[in-house]
Amino acid sequence: METAALDLIEEEKSTTTSEENLGDLEEEECFFQDIVLLLDQGIAVDDVKRLKDAGINTVKGVQMTIPKKLLEIEGFDDKKIVKINEACTKVSFVNSFATAQEVVQRNQIFKLSTGSTDFDKLLEGGIESMAITEVFGESGSGKTQLSHTLCVTAQMPGPNGYNGGKVIFIDTEHTFRTDRLRSIADRFNLDRNGVLENILYARAYTSDHQYQLLKNVGEMLHREAGVFKLLIVDSIISHFRVDYYGRKEMAHRQHRLGQLMARLHKISEEYNIAVFITNQIMSDLNNLEQSDPQRPVGGNILAHASTTRISLRKVLNGKRIAKVYASPNLADSEVAFTITSGGIDNVNIN
Repeated sequence: METAALDLIEEEKSTTTSEENLGDLEEEECFFQDIVLLLDQGIAVDDVKRLKDAGINTVKGVQMTIPKKLLEIEGFDDKKIVKINEACTKVSFVNSFATAQEVVQRNQIFKLSTGSTDFDKLLEGGIESMAITEVFGESGSGKTQLSHTLCVTAQMPGPNGYNGGKVIFIDTEHTFRTDRLRSIADRFNLDRNGVLENILYARAYTSDHQYQLLKNVGEMLHREAGVFKLLIVDSIISHFRVDYYGRKEMAHRQHRLGQLMARLHKISEEYNIAVFITNQIMSDLNNLEQSDPQRPVGGNILAHASTTRISLRKVLNGKRIAKVYASPNLADSEVAFTITSGGIDNVNIN
């Protein structure tokens, strides 16, 4: 194999096989098939480098990118793209058929606890990986409190061999609070500093900045394959409501929002992590006679992009109600929870 190709392979090994994450790589190898494997299928080393420069680092990442986007890469044409896709098919199991049982075994889906066992039961175990979970509700309904609780529970071991992992938090509303994380860590008897060290935080100042941060997230997840288990965006819509205003900008806003959600889907499936987003609400003037005439912002774009949607609302005595708003597998039901100094918890905690 030519020297340039060998150098590319050695460079990739040096960035992804440290002692710290070697076990994760072995366990989740099927998720992180690096595109250097395409070299064995006759793909030129320069083309593999171009893919990496475009932020496409895995075989699955290539398969999740439409030809139109690949054509934007300098030096790529239709013939070359067909050859690359054929090479991806040869080295990846993604496009092969499998029984439903094999799908379960391959996906290695894990679930993260909300901090409340009652809430977890509503979600059949918790926040699911390889999916986008959206929660929406009025101010003070518990959206950000749930985000902070998940920052801690994601680091804890769980069922089915889940060993915990690091968290990425993208903050669009300046709601991130380290003091809150410390008190939640105390509840679970975790080292405060250790918990904070395992959370990678970024503040997004505009919708464009938010989109750029997500592009960087993909590269980071590839460098530290299997290390990060949760990506939080709190909230997904706030900048879009400010940056795009009025009917004239609505189409552009929804298109850009759709691109962002597509990137989140790609991240969740390519790297097997849980994506958790919060959303805001607006009054539905067409249904004022309903008991709750409020609906999530984002229209059909968010409605179709989110895997599971959960509504949160405040009730009497400091309780909150979580209700399954839309889901492909969860029953249409609700549960009460409360917010304590240690985060989200059951109502009857005593």
